[in-house]
Amino acid sequence: MKKEDKKQSEERETKKQEKEAKEKKPTDKDIIAELTDTLQRTQAEFENYKKRVDKEKAEFVKYAKAELIQRLLSTIDTFEIALKNTKDNEKFVKGMEMVYVQLISLLHSEGLKPIESLGKKFDPYLHEVMLKEKSDKDEGIILEELQKGYMLNDKVLRHSKVKVSEKVKENNDKKDNKK
Repeated sequence: MKKEDKKQSEERETKKQEKEAKEKKPTDKDIIAELTDTLQRTQAEFENYKKRVDKEKAEFVKYAKAELIQRLLSTIDTFEIALKNTKDNEKFVKGMEMVYVQLISLLHSEGLKPIESLGKKFDPYLHEVMLKEKSDKDEGIILEELQKGYMLNDKVLRHSKVKVSEKVKENNDKKDNKK
């Protein structure tokens, strides 16, 4: 009999656990409420994240130029010294040359480099044609640089404004004149 009592006791315990599980089972409304709450919290966290990133970005942009400007201050000092010597033409010119050298050196160290143009083949990604001139050189060779172009690292900041060669058509012109 003890085995039967044990068996009945286990069955009662199992039924009791099943009943408790049914009672604890969340309803669809409870699940929806929980998921909605989770979604709202996630949205709020994301909005806060976006605001924080925007604020950090604005702060970065605001002070990104500080290091470059700080490095330019010595060039400004040299420029001011040169301007004080306007009465002595030789010292003034020397001062202006020093300012130019300092400025170009600083910009080169920041990644600025001039676009080499003179005598090179025209490249529409680097050059802008302002004039064409008939020449005995090959078609599209740069004869003169009207305004220097610059690149910052691998990006063109300003295209070189150039004068390019145009091939002279000697044979066709002579045949046309004879007819």
